[in-house]
Amino acid sequence: MSDEPLQVALAAASRGDEAAVGVVYRSLHPHLLRYLRYHAGPSAEELASEVWLGISGRLAGFSGTVDEFRALLFTIARRRVFDHRRRRSRSVSTVPLTDVGHEHVEFEDVTVERLTAQGAVELLVRHLPPDQAEIVLLRVLGELDVDEVATITGKSKVAVRVAQHRALRRLQQVFAHTRVRP
Repeated sequence: MSDEPLQVALAAASRGDEAAVGVVYRSLHPHLLRYLRYHAGPSAEELASEVWLGISGRLAGFSGTVDEFRALLFTIARRRVFDHRRRRSRSVSTVPLTDVGHEHVEFEDVTVERLTAQGAVELLVRHLPPDQAEIVLLRVLGELDVDEVATITGKSKVAVRVAQHRALRRLQQVFAHTRVRP
């Protein structure tokens, strides 16, 4: 899919066109929300609002490409996730994990037809170390290139490529041994 229509909408949005802002939002928000749901669970919607508020001040006069805008959006999202985790760790009231009632969904119990985009993200990253999951999420959901992911994560380009390669190899091994029931 070409980014050209999104680039046109982004340019119009940077000039204050409200309809174009809606196009940009509708195009990028689902990817952002899946990324945030992985990192912040039930707080994802709240964090997404914070991200869009943070980006709104930078949208006016934005003259970059769609890729640069995505990189900015996911950089802000990543910072909001860190802020959220910091706030959560300072919180005095905690709920033990045994009280949460979280159900563990096995890959074998999920059919391809019922697999949602968020479910796919959760299945993929469940099998990866956090640093590899972060890189895969930024590359896939953020549609960011290696250079952009390296800048956002503070890693070298080589480290990003190696982590991505290891993540994909690990997923290949995991899913080669996993059977999806029709």
